[in-house]
Amino acid sequence: MGPGARAAGRTGARVYRTNGKPALLLASWCVTRLVLLLLVFRVLAFPGVDVTGDVSVIYQGWSDVLRHGTFPLSDVTWQYPPAAAVAILSPAALPFLGYLHAFFVLTCLADLAVVALLLYTGGRPGRSLRGAWTWVAGVPLLGPTVYARYDLMVTAVAVAALLAGVRRPRVLGALAAFGALLKVWPALLLVGATQRRAWASAAVTASAIAALFAATMPGAFAFLTFQRERGTEVESVGALVFHVARHFGWHGAVLLNYGSIEFLGPNVGLVSNAALALTGAVFGWLLLWRVRAARFAPHTLADAAFTAVLLFTVTSRVISPQYLVWLIGLAAVCVCFRASRMGTPAVLLLVATLLTVMEFPIGFAHVVASDTYGVTLLLLRNGLLVAAALIAARRLWRSTVAVATVHPLPPQTARTKETSAP
Repeated sequence: MGPGARAAGRTGARVYRTNGKPALLLASWCVTRLVLLLLVFRVLAFPGVDVTGDVSVIYQGWSDVLRHGTFPLSDVTWQYPPAAAVAILSPAALPFLGYLHAFFVLTCLADLAVVALLLYTGGRPGRSLRGAWTWVAGVPLLGPTVYARYDLMVTAVAVAALLAGVRRPRVLGALAAFGALLKVWPALLLVGATQRRAWASAAVTASAIAALFAATMPGAFAFLTFQRERGTEVESVGALVFHVARHFGWHGAVLLNYGSIEFLGPNVGLVSNAALALTGAVFGWLLLWRVRAARFAPHTLADAAFTAVLLFTVTSRVISPQYLVWLIGLAAVCVCFRASRMGTPAVLLLVATLLTVMEFPIGFAHVVASDTYGVTLLLLRNGLLVAAALIAARRLWRSTVAVATVHPLPPQTARTKETSAP
């Protein structure tokens, strides 16, 4: 075999190995998502409570109301911004399927869009396929819940915004604004945006969409008043206080309240207010970081968004299982960049995601009962989320905020000072 043939063989082998990684990744996505679809279609059984009821009962009920040109004003569980109507009504795009099955198929397509974006980005210089693998591995860890909520659709918008934002700030702003009108939290994608074009685009897009809904559908912003009397949701960090207190005579209740299982009773308001105060402190820290930050790399936009959402999640009165898919998507974008320092928080997040599916839906009865197993699961899961948030915040600060250093005198200057000394 001649030198040319050997060189061609080596080149072909390299191409085969390079192309083999995406092929394995896509095969893994296909297998894991097939299992998820079989679970939500109830071909396979999953232990714990049924998670598809939110789609077949709540979402479909909202859809029936929204189709008549108004928001569900009489339902206090409607706690979403106006563009959420787009997600709730989206199954109508597949009229040959029933609402439930159409919703699952569209969620799967959103999932596919995310992995395609991460796969494309991972092949560029300075990028990595770690992001795509994080998404492929992380999403199924949530079990069927991830396909039975519209949060994955919102996450797809957020991932697209961050990946586009490095080069196209106007696209970042527009998608972040649309995402915020889907479920509020994507507004945090703009925390690390440095170009005014991103903020201007977000303001214009948000104003236009909000005005459109306000003019065409009554009650577009009624959701703002539907959460005033919320308690502390049983899976939140603050809820650990009452899980433990129940073993020492705390006389409260665990009830379905405003669409989630919450603690209601003595001192719940105090803990809820403390959570709000911590959320305010997080906002203050992010504002301080934004003022002090001086070094912005291409990955800083994603790192800042991931850190911000993590911090707001752990200080929230509510940590629903589907919130984890937001964080998985943001973590995946972070680790797409080889220079990102969010690897450790991303790993902690994946472990926390596995613990999440163990507490909901598998062990949710133990969580509601505040027994030892349920409290231990929550303590471990929430502890990992808090640790991930603190590590991410520290790394974001150290990688972007310039630290003043005292530089020693040059050798020549030092010798001059020595010889001139008396």
